[in-house]
Amino acid sequence: MRITDLMIQETMIMDLQATTKEAAIDELIASLAASGRISDPVLFKEKILAREAQSSTGIGGGIAMPHAKTAAVKEATVVFARSTRGVDYEALDDEPAHLFFMIAAPEGAGNVHLRTLAALSRLLIESEFIAQLQNARTPQEVSALFDAKQAEEEARQEQEAAQTAASQPASGKKAESIPVAPASKGFVVAVTACPTGIAHTFMAEDALKKKAREMGVDIRVETNGSEGAQNVLTPDEIARASGVIVAADKNVEMERFAGKPVLQTPVSDGIRKPEQLITKALNGDAPTYRGGGGQSGSAEVQEGKRSIGSKIYKDLMNGISHMLPFVVGGGILLAVSFLLEQTLGADNPLVELLMTIGGGDNGAFHFLIPILAGFIALSIGDRPALMPGMVGGFMALNSGSGFLGGLAAGFLAGYVILLLRRAFAGLPKSLDGLKPILLYPVFGLLITGAVMFYLFDPVFSWLNELLIDGLNNLGTGNAVLLGLVLGGMMAIDMGGPFNKAAYTFAIGVFTSSGNENGLMMAAVMAGGMVPPLAIALATTLFKNKFTETERRSGLTNYVLGLSFITEGAIPFAAADPMRVLTSCIVGSAIAGGLTQLWNLNVPAPHGGIFVAALSSNALLFILAVLIGAVISGLMLGLWKKPLAGK
Repeated sequence: MRITDLMIQETMIMDLQATTKEAAIDELIASLAASGRISDPVLFKEKILAREAQSSTGIGGGIAMPHAKTAAVKEATVVFARSTRGVDYEALDDEPAHLFFMIAAPEGAGNVHLRTLAALSRLLIESEFIAQLQNARTPQEVSALFDAKQAEEEARQEQEAAQTAASQPASGKKAESIPVAPASKGFVVAVTACPTGIAHTFMAEDALKKKAREMGVDIRVETNGSEGAQNVLTPDEIARASGVIVAADKNVEMERFAGKPVLQTPVSDGIRKPEQLITKALNGDAPTYRGGGGQSGSAEVQEGKRSIGSKIYKDLMNGISHMLPFVVGGGILLAVSFLLEQTLGADNPLVELLMTIGGGDNGAFHFLIPILAGFIALSIGDRPALMPGMVGGFMALNSGSGFLGGLAAGFLAGYVILLLRRAFAGLPKSLDGLKPILLYPVFGLLITGAVMFYLFDPVFSWLNELLIDGLNNLGTGNAVLLGLVLGGMMAIDMGGPFNKAAYTFAIGVFTSSGNENGLMMAAVMAGGMVPPLAIALATTLFKNKFTETERRSGLTNYVLGLSFITEGAIPFAAADPMRVLTSCIVGSAIAGGLTQLWNLNVPAPHGGIFVAALSSNALLFILAVLIGAVISGLMLGLWKKPLAGK
């Protein structure tokens, strides 16, 4: 497959009209949709924006490469576009983007298109080739340039392969690693990886290789792309290297680099600063990786640059994201068991089975706090912190310190491991192998367990009881205010930190009070159901203010909203944040407040309309959700301007 098989001429935009980043994305997606290469433009845009939120795909040098891999893509496609005036794309060099390559990759497809996309990424390192593209006037010229360039690259690769084969031993047995050329100034190794593994991974690889050739430095680059790790570094290569470059925005295996100078940096630096990285790695100008971790990525790369609040949030979100599958899976089964109990009775074997799996002493809900604590600890101290974190969370669960104690256990275990690393840093190198298998587990568990037993468990048990008693004894006015706040928070960022904070607070109350206190759960569930339902209502009632694609997507939000999946509203919020977010926050806050005004209780952590029957008053719960959704939907519909020509 050649690049021009993906970069079809009918999708090319030779004179992009957009002047803003989002408008450029919309124009590129519209071209994809018009050619029938994607099935759901709204979902595709959601994935594109999610990738942009991680780091801008405006790589600098006048190029932007927005990309996403999703089931919304029917056929792998690259949309080429050229802007003569330039677009402020929030590029890494703060310069306007003139050439755009929107990469659409389908889920579950073969690897051929991914290799082709990787080849495209490598070609875009060449400044002369970029200048030729900027001067092209027709889609035919663009296709001809890519065909000629790819043929040139294929010839170069064949030549390099022939040279490599000639350097192999006479027996034909492949050498274990690439030898350093006699005239080489040194040898370094590198790993490149980006979250999607489509573009930046290979652009960083090619930039590092090209600059190394110019500098007379030998380099081996391992890529962690969508196909997995390619050109994996050998132990011999790592041992010989003067230093290691890890240009990655996702986790890569780090333990193999123990004892080597390791320069950890975002993948964008591999594209923009290859000479600086190679020079530092060559001179060993990087911290020595001590080992005992496991994996590392961009979260650790810029740890020193993070604010304290940002570090805490990153670690907390790691725990919550791993806890949520237990909440959803266990919560749904628990909710079904509650429903069946009403008709079959508590002694029914099916009810007992679902109750045991979902919320029993050995069921999914029993793991919430240990999982939360363990993965908070993992985020801070890597793999050695996981075990003491989970044990600390389990101690919190059994001692009565509950959710608050679990949070404390996670942070405690993580920082205990960091302190142990420093404490054991002076041990003889011969003992390095004992650290992860003996020293960290034993001392990490001992210290974490002792602090939990003698200090945190008693303190947080008292605080937990105080919190639950306070919530149970809230007056109506205070309860309504809390419901307003929790409901509104569910709509502020729809799955982000505010949403997660409100939901986690409700889960904490829910699990700490034996599942019978679902007051806060009612507030957050109602608040979380409102945004997608409001979007659905607005797209139904105000058809002239939404595109046909948005109206189709709006229909799916009925199902998402009823299922308590707030994220269905994200694409609309991304496209029109002021109107959508403001409208949804108002309706969600009202819905949350009404649940507390009417003293509603939902004894299930998930399920939406499907667990409404479990509420202390199902009709009032549904009414609270409907009132919030109608208010938000009308507010959005009346506020939004009609489409041009409608």
